[in-house]
Amino acid sequence: MANDHNHTDGSLEDDESDIELIESGTTPAAEASPAEKGHQETWRTYAPAVISLVLLLGGLTFDHFVKVESTDAPMRFQWFAGPIRLAWYIVAYLPVGWPVLKRAWSRIRQQDVFTEFFLMGVATLGAFGIGEYPEGVAVMLFYTVGELFQDAAVMRARRSIKALLDVRPDQVTILRNGKAQLVQAANVAVGEVVQIKPGEKVGLDGTMRSDNGSFDTAALTGESVPRTIRKGEAILAGMINRQSVVDMDVTTPYQDSKLSRILKLVQQATGRKAQTQEFIARFAKIYTPAICGLALLITLVPYFFVADYRFQDWLYRGLVFLVIGCPCALVISIPLGYFGGIGAGSKQGILFKGSVFLDLMTQLKIVVMDKTGTLTKGVFNVQEVKPVGMEVGQLARLTAALESKSTHPVATAILAYADKVYETLLVEDVEEIPGHGLKGRVDGKDMLAGNAKLLRKFNVAFDELLTQIPFTVVMTAIDGQFAGYFTIADEIKPDAAGAVTSLKQDGIRTVMLSGDKAAVVEAVAKQVGVDEWHGDLLPEDKVAQVEKLKAINAGEPKRKLAFVGDGVNDAPVVALADVGIAMGALARMPPSKPLM
Repeated sequence: MANDHNHTDGSLEDDESDIELIESGTTPAAEASPAEKGHQETWRTYAPAVISLVLLLGGLTFDHFVKVESTDAPMRFQWFAGPIRLAWYIVAYLPVGWPVLKRAWSRIRQQDVFTEFFLMGVATLGAFGIGEYPEGVAVMLFYTVGELFQDAAVMRARRSIKALLDVRPDQVTILRNGKAQLVQAANVAVGEVVQIKPGEKVGLDGTMRSDNGSFDTAALTGESVPRTIRKGEAILAGMINRQSVVDMDVTTPYQDSKLSRILKLVQQATGRKAQTQEFIARFAKIYTPAICGLALLITLVPYFFVADYRFQDWLYRGLVFLVIGCPCALVISIPLGYFGGIGAGSKQGILFKGSVFLDLMTQLKIVVMDKTGTLTKGVFNVQEVKPVGMEVGQLARLTAALESKSTHPVATAILAYADKVYETLLVEDVEEIPGHGLKGRVDGKDMLAGNAKLLRKFNVAFDELLTQIPFTVVMTAIDGQFAGYFTIADEIKPDAAGAVTSLKQDGIRTVMLSGDKAAVVEAVAKQVGVDEWHGDLLPEDKVAQVEKLKAINAGEPKRKLAFVGDGVNDAPVVALADVGIAMGALARMPPSKPLM
């Protein structure tokens, strides 16, 4: 489109009231159900085009197909002529034409005359002026249909962004005078004490008041291993408490929390217009008035050179030129053409949120990707078991029996590996040592299961080279002797390496950015074969890295950058990239298919 479209630029301006509603934690009274609201919204959106189409087809039918002119029958449809015919087509025109005329007038009042709304209004009203009623209705109807296709794609993207806002907890539990109270997160002051229950998402930034706690940080950092946070350490909004009830001291107002800053980054990145959009907007200020001037010349100048000049004929030609030359002609042709391409992609499990991405995908030169949930499955699994002095099955059985007393995700992975063969063993005197692991008695044997710090604490000798393994390592000791270890990691998707290889064969540079530990990121990067990788990144760091990569391509508009990610932490860079690809989880989709 040649003109700046406020309603289709993908910004969040039109949704400000919805954002404020979510932030305040309030809901409208007596709202309709989501299904009812969806049906009502769909009907309001498409009803004008449907009504105009039905009336246009009816008028064309009366004009060309059912008029009876024979000596054996009377002129049954002579009534469809003159003022009645004009009134019929006016009624057909208004549902789609009136909104465009209103917008044209609104822009004129803002001293922005030569917009596509103005040109469409002049062209279609001109068609009515020379008696070409069906053409006036048809042109405005086709224009509206093109707009609906584009708006539908944009609204899908907006709904995805609004869904991010819904992940912010509106209410939190605070402790006042020794009593727990549920209050709006936005109303909590710095310094107050918030209580976080197991499975609950943290709503504010703060510091740990309790001795320790285990938190899932994947939504913020993408790190797959839950983090143990001790007293005095920072807790960020968006983390999920994995175990016991903990208390924290609030250090940051709701609107300045880490999660709120991520959402602001999303809005800022989404609002940035591409260079092509800015160029077209500038070009339209010259091109659109020129088209209007040429259409006027086509209508009037032939009067001085054509002997049999008829104003109505040349006005018709001028209007035709106006419609053909009008920038909105692209809105009619391009969405309808690309709609078939979008449909073809959906059959392969790929959803394109706009036709422009079909073109951009052909210009990719850099693909940046997250690790967790993108190249890996995001699920812990035991990768390797190395026993010492016993069978693999025996070590797994004993360790799983001890780990059955823990709810940590690492313990869950070992239990899944052991497959319930541990349930007959007697487990006693289990003690969880925070930040270390578990100590207890299994089937009469003293056992330890945890990290290197746990074994050092109880003076158990082991090979220190094990500490250099990048993945999570659970070491075990039985009766004071080292008994082996488990390597636990997020499993790499089976098609990840093949996908990276295919990209490199097409001359596309591959980069991996992750919030996970640098050693883990390096190990995964080498397995899948990416060209460049960076670990220990916060969302702001990912944005900075993507901006650096985009700067490399700044002088080459045909070199585009795509970001493939999963999770809230990736949202700012997905929006900032030329092409943002979010990994989908729809049931009918094949695994690892992107949503664009």
